[in-house]
Amino acid sequence: MQIHFIEGYIQQIYLVEYADKLLLLDGCCRADVDMVCDYITHTLSRPITDLKLVVVTHMHPDHAGGAHLLRSKTGAKIAAAKVAGHWYSGLDGILMHWSDMILALWVAGRKNKTKKNIWYSRKLSADHYLEDAELLPGFEDWQARHTPGHTDRDLSLYHQARSCIYVADLFVKVRGVFIPPYPVFYPNRYRSSLALVKNLKPNTIILAHQGEIDFQDIDFEKLENQAPSIPVTHWRSVKAKTKRALGLAK
Repeated sequence: MQIHFIEGYIQQIYLVEYADKLLLLDGCCRADVDMVCDYITHTLSRPITDLKLVVVTHMHPDHAGGAHLLRSKTGAKIAAAKVAGHWYSGLDGILMHWSDMILALWVAGRKNKTKKNIWYSRKLSADHYLEDAELLPGFEDWQARHTPGHTDRDLSLYHQARSCIYVADLFVKVRGVFIPPYPVFYPNRYRSSLALVKNLKPNTIILAHQGEIDFQDIDFEKLENQAPSIPVTHWRSVKAKTKRALGLAK
């Protein structure tokens, strides 16, 4: 097994290569799909049909945005956490879906990337819905772990033999410091997810926006202390800013 690290539109892409198949650890952005297919055909010199499974760790644009298109191009199956309903359901879900895509484009601008089409369906149609600790279908050396908090359906992917775990957006690095992500919808679940990864004690942790880092370089106690006690979400931020603006207007 070899993990290929590819620079995506606004995140790292992790393509896992085996002698007879390929695994994508996350659904990446819609804007990344052609690049992933080109990497498979030109860098790895393999047919794109060797991509057998795409995991969607959660529904944000840089983790789910390319999944459906990759399936249509390669025939790969999609796997996601077994959680009832759709993340972007209802009117609030529609508005949040759009705001998340706008935020992704803002991040791209901060990275001096040109604007690209990142639209994707707000409703995921997966082929496999994974329970906590279930092995990935066709890739049984990887184990899906439920690590919610950032959203209600975050997945981490643990490889015991290599002693590594891909945690997607469980935490991020800003100005050289590891901090909880934004948003955190479920603070209590988030702390439990941090504890799960901490107790696994892998040699390395793979982040969606940072790369692979040594486990010993993460201060989990500090992350737990920094985690919010109440949800930190788009809507709470908008409401707080609105109240402040109204207060200043009086």
